[in-house]
Amino acid sequence: MLQVKEEAFNVDDIYSLYKGVKTQKEYNIVEFFERYLNKLNTLINIDIKQVTWSKFNYIKKDVKSFIKWQFKTNDYPLKKLELQFLYDFEYYLKVEKNQKQITINKSLQRFRRVVRTALAENYLDKDPFMLYKTKTVRTEVVFLSPEELAQLEQHEFMQSRLQLVKDLFVFSCYTGLPYRELMNLRQSNIVKGFDDNLWIMMKREKTSKELSIPLLPKALEIFNMYSNEGLVFPRISNQRYNSYLKEIADLVGIDKRLTTHMARRTFASTVLLYNDVPMEIVSELLGHSNMKITQDSYGKVVQKKISLEMERLKRSRNGLVNDQ
Repeated sequence: MLQVKEEAFNVDDIYSLYKGVKTQKEYNIVEFFERYLNKLNTLINIDIKQVTWSKFNYIKKDVKSFIKWQFKTNDYPLKKLELQFLYDFEYYLKVEKNQKQITINKSLQRFRRVVRTALAENYLDKDPFMLYKTKTVRTEVVFLSPEELAQLEQHEFMQSRLQLVKDLFVFSCYTGLPYRELMNLRQSNIVKGFDDNLWIMMKREKTSKELSIPLLPKALEIFNMYSNEGLVFPRISNQRYNSYLKEIADLVGIDKRLTTHMARRTFASTVLLYNDVPMEIVSELLGHSNMKITQDSYGKVVQKKISLEMERLKRSRNGLVNDQ
């Protein structure tokens, strides 16, 4: 059998076949995925975070449930993994799991990493993703306008829980801190910079990238209001935080869904890009792992800013012509 395959082999391969042990190219998909996860598990808190491993584990569960749904079996030969499998898997995630296209694209992106590992280790002959094209998802970046941000800042709440959440949200709007970093912000993370101003210095958990963010006046004002020993702000769960933000939006009259992500987008758009801060600095302040992420997310915001400037220029030009 080994000779017919025309592959290099040694006495161990012959003995393995004699015992009935699977040869190298006989992995099943879920079986190989679990092997991949076991290796990835050893890198937790070294190269990756626990949450990253969990995301890959979710995909493995989806792949396993799809195989059960499609083939009525618990696993499927890795060498039979072809383009049609991917399209059927995408259909399953969309119809049976009710996932949105953006979530499906992320799932297939992670699954592709596992498949590439199988290719690199010669457990798979060809890449089924070679001709596969993910469906493009165009998402609009929603953020607070300068007027909406000012409206929120000026609103004072009688309930302390809502006032706290409003302050946390506005602080994020002027620092770009995600929820996890906001909750983990400590006094020791606030340091005097080279310019004698206060800066936030901490590592972003998602990307492990160092953050260096100057405390703008509004953020500094909120920081001084709390500024507790150890953690700067009182802790609140992400679920409760987002729930209170929905209540705040209704009370203030902002017809947008306030979330921690929107605060970051407001920082990037209204606070930075609308004030002519270059894209590369925005990328650095947001802690993005590469510039392309920032460009893909906020390119249209720059276009909108250019459009507004051109309209302003046209109006001022028309006024000048009329005066003449």
